[in-house]
Amino acid sequence: MRIDLPHIYSGKVRDIYDAGQDRLLLVTSDRISAFDVVMAEPIPHKGRVLTAMSAFWFDHFAGLVGSHLISTDLDDLPPGAQDPELAGRVMLVRRAEMLPIECIVRGYITGSAWREYQTTGTMHGRTLPRGLEEASPLPEPVFTPSTKAAAGHDVNISFDDAVQLIGRDLAKRVREVSLELYVRGADLARERGIIIADTKFEMGLIDGELVVADEVLTPDSSRFWPADRYRPGTNPPSFDKQPVRDYLDSLDWDKQPPPPPLPKEVIAATSARYIEAYERITGLRFADWPGLSS
Repeated sequence: MRIDLPHIYSGKVRDIYDAGQDRLLLVTSDRISAFDVVMAEPIPHKGRVLTAMSAFWFDHFAGLVGSHLISTDLDDLPPGAQDPELAGRVMLVRRAEMLPIECIVRGYITGSAWREYQTTGTMHGRTLPRGLEEASPLPEPVFTPSTKAAAGHDVNISFDDAVQLIGRDLAKRVREVSLELYVRGADLARERGIIIADTKFEMGLIDGELVVADEVLTPDSSRFWPADRYRPGTNPPSFDKQPVRDYLDSLDWDKQPPPPPLPKEVIAATSARYIEAYERITGLRFADWPGLSS
C-alpha cells in the first residue's frame, strides 16, 4: 500500500497519517495481537471489517453523539492516499482533542472484572451482589473508566479520578454518552443474536463538542458472544480473535515476542469470525464493502 502523507503513528492495528486541513487518515491493517504481542501473520479482511463496522455505528449513533468521521470513500482522500489497496480500510477523520481516559462500559461480569469479583466481591472497587457467576449480567451496565497506558495494560480509575483528569461536567457527559451508546448498541446486537458483554469507547473534543472516535463496538473494542451459546457460569466463545487465543493457549509459549506462527486454519477461522460478526449485527453483506477484490 502506497501512502504519500506524513506518518504520525503506528499502533498494534492502526496507522495514522496527517491528511492536512486538520484532518487525519486512519488506516486499519489486518494485524492481530494476542496477549499484547502482534502476530507475524495478518488476518485477511480484518481491517476492512473493523472499518465497516465502525462506519455503521458512527452512522447509527449520529443522533446521539457526533463522530470524527468524514468519509471512508477512497475518492475523498488526499491524492497521496488513493491507492486502490487502501479501499475499505481507511477513514478520513477530523482531528480531535482526545480525552486521556478509556470509556469502558460493562454489561456482564467477565475477564478482569470477574477475577476481581472472585477475590474481593467488587468490580472496579464497587461492591456487587453475592452469588454472581462468570458471565452473569450485571444489575445494570456500569461505566468503568481507565487511563490510557503508553505501554502495557491500561489502569482502572474511579469516576472521581476521571473528574480530576477531565473535569466534572465533561466526565458526567462522557459517562452518560458511553452508557447510552452501549445500551443502544447491545439492544440492537441482541436482536440479531449477539451479546455485547463489554466495550471500550474513545472520545474527544472537536470545537468544544464531545465526539466518539477511533472505532465503535467492533470485535476488537468489545466482547461479542453468540446468544445461542451463552450460559452463565461459563466463559462464552467470542466473535473475535478467540481461535488465535485458543491456539496460543495450547502451546508452550511464554506470551513474549517473538510469537509462534499461526496455522492456516486458525487464520481462516479468525477471519470468518470477524466477517460473521459484521454481517449479523449490521444486516449487510460484507462482500458489498469496498476493496474486497484488492
